[in-house]
Amino acid sequence: MLGFVRDVVFAHIFGASAATDAFFVAFKIPNFMRRLFAEGAFSMAFVPVLSEYKEQRPFVELKRFVDDVAGTLGLVLLLVTVAGVIGAPLLIYLFAPGFANAGEKYDLAVAMLRLTFPYLFFISLTAFAGGILNSHHRFGVPAFTPVLLNLSLIGCALWVSPHISPPIMALAWGVLLAGMAQFLFQFPFLHQLRLLPRPRVNRKDEGVRRILRLMVPALFGVSVSQINLLLDTLIASFLITGSISWLYYSDRLMEFPLGILGVGLGTVILPNLSRQHAAADPQTFSKTLDWAMRWVLLFGMPATVGLVLLAGPILMTLFQSDAFTLNDVFMSTKSLIAYALGLTAFMAIKVLAPGYYARQDTKTPVRIAVIAMITNMVLNVLFMFPLGHMGLALATSLAAALNAYLLWRGLRREGVYQPDERWGTLIPQAAIACGAMAFVIHLGIDAPAAWLAMGRGERIGQLLLWIGLGGAAYFATLFAVGVRVQHFRNA
Repeated sequence: MLGFVRDVVFAHIFGASAATDAFFVAFKIPNFMRRLFAEGAFSMAFVPVLSEYKEQRPFVELKRFVDDVAGTLGLVLLLVTVAGVIGAPLLIYLFAPGFANAGEKYDLAVAMLRLTFPYLFFISLTAFAGGILNSHHRFGVPAFTPVLLNLSLIGCALWVSPHISPPIMALAWGVLLAGMAQFLFQFPFLHQLRLLPRPRVNRKDEGVRRILRLMVPALFGVSVSQINLLLDTLIASFLITGSISWLYYSDRLMEFPLGILGVGLGTVILPNLSRQHAAADPQTFSKTLDWAMRWVLLFGMPATVGLVLLAGPILMTLFQSDAFTLNDVFMSTKSLIAYALGLTAFMAIKVLAPGYYARQDTKTPVRIAVIAMITNMVLNVLFMFPLGHMGLALATSLAAALNAYLLWRGLRREGVYQPDERWGTLIPQAAIACGAMAFVIHLGIDAPAAWLAMGRGERIGQLLLWIGLGGAAYFATLFAVGVRVQHFRNA
């Protein structure tokens, strides 16, 4: 929710401009690496090995393993951070080559990246701490940690930006401060578990070496969607000014349901699947996967329909201002619709990928990731000329759908995942309910001109009303066609 507030503040204060394009690139680079290395490949490699130590070895060995990983990871991160700060001009050129001839926009992006890149160091160690806490079923603390990032960015946007030049630099300082706060916030909770690390560099440790072996292929397998989004930014840097910002705002709205459900499910099931695999319990392993996929169906489909139908009203209500113009709303609406089409697939990837990593199989997702990335790159080239930035978003969604399908097919072929027999009726039931929701929303939503004439308060009221009525129609129809709460229990 605070991420929503953060983006509303960004849109109202900074809008969609060359300065915001520069910040979003400077923030996306360490954020991309965070998702790729820390929350992506590292977590998927670290949590299964940690769960095995926790289940099968004495506490003293678990503590030694945590110390060795903390020291080795910390050293690598420190070296990468120093290299990133020094090489900021090259990184901007690589990740946003369209900025190279943009003069002040390029210089501004480089200056901000030198402040935001150290965020990678702090947030990666935060993800390491979160993996320990999640493995001990302390999900609340890691889930709350991103709140500190949003509070820092909101505070810097509102109270720091008026006092520095250019004002957008306040956001770069906010990212750096947030990284430090998130890192330190974990310490007391690790201490409660007696697992606050005393870092020790030990690359020869058996567990550390296993993590490194698992991480290399996992770099691609778990984060293909992030790579595709980064490719969108790279190509969008060649498009008209504002394209990166339009993609950012629409991606953020798509990430809202993805973050609430998809990331949450993936975070919860990985340590459980790892424990079930370590205990040699394939039946429960399959049931856990199936339970998570049913929740993806329950909320992914209506969220997709809702975002497609309400894209314009949502963007107009949340972001439109003197800085974020009606044209920005129109352009962001196009990319939001394209991203929304892939929402259910993005959610499914978050659930299906742990089905491989919990079994320490990182090779299969790599093959799938390569196929999906090549598909995305080809579609980017095909779509960007006729559709502009919307084509980049559509290519990402189609690549995600292919990725999710191949992950699902692989688990089925290996006999790891056996879908429940109720799927044959759940899918058409959910489709009927989504149709009812779409009908209700379509009847109630006015034309864009009518929304433009409304005040902000009236827009908020109308939006909440029709989201509520659409949701009520969806769940009422589900109940009418025979879906019950027990169908979504992990039994």
